[in-house]
Amino acid sequence: MKTGGKSYVSSPPAFSNDGKRLLVCTGNTVSIFSTSTGLQIASLEGHTAPVTSVIVVPASSPASKILCCCWTASLDGSIRHWDFSVPDLMKKVDIKMPIFSMVIPSLLVQPVENDEKPSDLFAYLSVEDTIEQENRPKASRGQIRKCNLTASRLIGGLILKETPTPEFVAVSSVGKFIGIRNKRKLHIWMVPEKDSGRSVSKKIALHHTKNLTVLAFHPSKRIVAAGDVTGRILVWRGFGYQTFSVSDELVSGRLVDKEEERPGVRGNDDADSCSTWHWHSAEVNVLFFSSDGAYLYSGGKEGVLVVWQLDTGKKKFLPRIGSPLLYYTDSPDPTLSSISCADNQIHILKMPSMEILNSISGIKLPHSLPGIYEGLYSGFAFDYSSGLVALCTENYGIQFYSLFNDRGIYEVQVCERNHQPADEITVVVTFVALSQDGSMMSTVEAKLPEEGIGGLVCLKFWALGSENKKFSLSTVIYEPHRDAGISAVAFHPTRNVAVSSSYGGDFKLWVCNDEIQEKGLMLQNSGWACLAVGAYKKKPMTAAAFSCDGSVLAVAAETVITLWDPNKNVLVAVIGETLTPIVTLSFAGNSEYLVSVSRGSKPQLSIWSMSKLSLSWSYKLHIEAVACAVNLSSFAVLALLPESSICMESEPSFQGRDGIILVFNAMDPVPVSTWSVKKAKGGGVAFLQGYTSSLKQNNSDGNAQQELLVYINSDREYILFDPYGNEANELGMSQQDGLVEFEETEKFGYASIYGELPKLNLTRNQTSLVPSVPSERPWESIFSGSSHNLPPLTKVCSAFLESLMEKRTAVVE
Repeated sequence: MKTGGKSYVSSPPAFSNDGKRLLVCTGNTVSIFSTSTGLQIASLEGHTAPVTSVIVVPASSPASKILCCCWTASLDGSIRHWDFSVPDLMKKVDIKMPIFSMVIPSLLVQPVENDEKPSDLFAYLSVEDTIEQENRPKASRGQIRKCNLTASRLIGGLILKETPTPEFVAVSSVGKFIGIRNKRKLHIWMVPEKDSGRSVSKKIALHHTKNLTVLAFHPSKRIVAAGDVTGRILVWRGFGYQTFSVSDELVSGRLVDKEEERPGVRGNDDADSCSTWHWHSAEVNVLFFSSDGAYLYSGGKEGVLVVWQLDTGKKKFLPRIGSPLLYYTDSPDPTLSSISCADNQIHILKMPSMEILNSISGIKLPHSLPGIYEGLYSGFAFDYSSGLVALCTENYGIQFYSLFNDRGIYEVQVCERNHQPADEITVVVTFVALSQDGSMMSTVEAKLPEEGIGGLVCLKFWALGSENKKFSLSTVIYEPHRDAGISAVAFHPTRNVAVSSSYGGDFKLWVCNDEIQEKGLMLQNSGWACLAVGAYKKKPMTAAAFSCDGSVLAVAAETVITLWDPNKNVLVAVIGETLTPIVTLSFAGNSEYLVSVSRGSKPQLSIWSMSKLSLSWSYKLHIEAVACAVNLSSFAVLALLPESSICMESEPSFQGRDGIILVFNAMDPVPVSTWSVKKAKGGGVAFLQGYTSSLKQNNSDGNAQQELLVYINSDREYILFDPYGNEANELGMSQQDGLVEFEETEKFGYASIYGELPKLNLTRNQTSLVPSVPSERPWESIFSGSSHNLPPLTKVCSAFLESLMEKRTAVVE
């Protein structure tokens, strides 16, 4: 079993002391990356909830006995001390409250040579108090607490500040000040020079007219900067001289002495001056002073890193980063720093030129779409042979992500677009499809109409380069189905042929002219052209799929399925029908069966027999995704659980899980395996070709090639596992012994004539969740029993024979 797809930008990262490694909070673990290659080299595992803080102990710190050690804090309420060169856990502190942020100021204090006995190590924590108290308002759940790491305990009864929600704690680079932002205020504390359990310095508050978002301390002077929601940056100089003055040296360092000469300072705030800078158009997320204090770095939604000269206010820029900025992190190596972006990427910068040396690319996070495209959006496609997933990104691109290696490979830009945060969404990439061998790709983009005018649908075909193994644009087709939207795109399994279906009532077959040869030579310019057009009673074509050998093309005409000969473009048969429109078609079991999914008020999963052209079995389920195995007759579905099942207190395995994965054999309605999962809405499943050794399984045939199942949830976190193995109950998935009692729509045997018989098996487990399925040979026991209890033979015979006969619907042209 392998997991991946975690966010790399949920919390700020930290550099190692030599700058060669970057420690990144990745879900419940800390991933260690090489800054030179961008590849993961190790991980720290042990936390049971997301890690929120990682602090590397400086080599010059008196607490540094090991060169490569760090402290981590997590929402599981624990603080852990690691040697990340091994890696090895050295200490654990449990405070039993979720920790959202942590700083350890004494690690930043320069060592004192005459210090006889090392003092205790203290951490300042931003925690959430989950215990209800009568004398405390429910709105104030955030607390700033102090923890003695040496004694492994919280300082009891000491709460520095209560806030409505837990806030991020900032610390100055020399460990003298800590601070938080709280709505329109900054709260700043001075850390005692000789910290002890009960020693608490007074705090000051600096006020603003707008909500503040981030703050940063100057490395050597009494200067603090803060950003607000409007994009302004405020710089307070000379803060805390009245409250924090403890020596003549501090007093002599004041900028001004007269109270009336405090430009920009509000009320009685303890500061000498406050200046305002404004360049950002939206809230400021990043603020950081350079190590020498001469420059201030800022960033936000614009995707631009701004460098301010502190004395003059002049600025320079690192533009076109392509995504909103979240964190800026400096390194002990003055030539390196990093910026974390909202698209789940961390860029390693060369300083001071701010050149991007390398990037750590996580899986691109999902993004919101206009309401009219929510039902049409196909967010990802899978490459069966190479284990890649192609994901639509927010910047009109396709990211190729390796599920086996858990890292981004490269991106294809579908539409050229610079990141402009103020722009409204005008173009949506609604669909991406890959051929079975991964050599061809198709994308669909839609330009949104402005006031009902100017909408445009574009179908693009891409070819994989033989040398660079990257996709390049081959053909652009504008309005392939007039002004109608495209519902599906599917590739032929063996030929360079594709089909696109539309809501306008037709489907089109496209052929690549690579298959056309002149005098034995391939054409120089490869392109796609329309080969044939089909329609059925002017009904919207809502789904399409080729059979495994490409001899049959199935196209859903709203509630019925039409079967076509793609070589002759001839309608072969019509099967169906369902109660609501069909949105997905997939062939299973070497094309012996066809799986269809209907959504709407009456959702349905249906399995059709291609030999009998009739319904084999079905369930009334809301199916989110379908995946069919290539070499087996198995298929998997991702179903959404009813709200009543999600809230079942009697079934703890379903608590917090809103979906279920079912693996079926196409011939049998009883699922082979089931797993309950979280965040199923908007997720997907797929079979991939892989090796058991890649999942660290101890099988006798460890390198045997087999089909693996991958599940991606709505946050694009994924889990890759063997669906036929014994894995269960790990990392967000729980294997079930049965299912919720889903209604089965198909009836067999006696029930097909006279209805269900009463259930006489009193020993049956009443809590079983497996749906009942009749015997494969039901007629052997129907006529057993007393003759006076059976209906007359004249009545049974006709109904019995009729149930065995195949019903066909006449098609009137």
